[in-house]
Amino acid sequence: MDKKQENKKIFLEIVQQLRELIKHENIQPGDKLPSERVLSERLNVGRSSVREALRSLELLGLIETRHGGGTFLASFQSHQLVEIVASFILQENKSIEDVHTTRKMHEREALRVICSNEILRRLPVWESLIFRLENDEEVVRDLILREILIASGNRLALKIWLQLAAYSSKSLKKLTTEEEKIIIQKLLASLQEGNEIETIEAYEKWMMYLKNTDF
Repeated sequence: MDKKQENKKIFLEIVQQLRELIKHENIQPGDKLPSERVLSERLNVGRSSVREALRSLELLGLIETRHGGGTFLASFQSHQLVEIVASFILQENKSIEDVHTTRKMHEREALRVICSNEILRRLPVWESLIFRLENDEEVVRDLILREILIASGNRLALKIWLQLAAYSSKSLKKLTTEEEKIIIQKLLASLQEGNEIETIEAYEKWMMYLKNTDF
């Protein structure tokens, strides 16, 4: 088993353990969950792996960490869609391609929302990103996508996207290349102009570049 598959297996084991614990011990929203140390001992995995799994679940709003107080089951009744998406992502037999596809659906919709809103198109973040790209500064791929989701103003979509991005591929954590910087600059310029067709075309070209080089 390669490193990527091993990490995935550990992640799924931790999540499954939490599910069983919540169910069998009838843990209610607001109740405290076992500590990282306890979970680490039960699963015989490193605390860093436990911490990463808990962080992912926290991004989904399924648990919450209180400084100095531990980890608690969140009250997520109002986030049923997030729970459904989380369950989908965390099933071992689901195709990773489905995760990519769902993530990109959120990205496209965020771009459409921004293109249709003059205030969002004028946000200073776009000029800042263009400046960094033009001046060959180091820019991580998921930073750009995250700014797009944040700007769209849909907090639920952002929460879902964060989990999808974290689980889909480490490729998004890489720095943009010189070739894709040109594509992204075109995307951002079209976005500022409100040209949805050219924005989506540039986005699709960027995603195809990533698929052909990394995914």
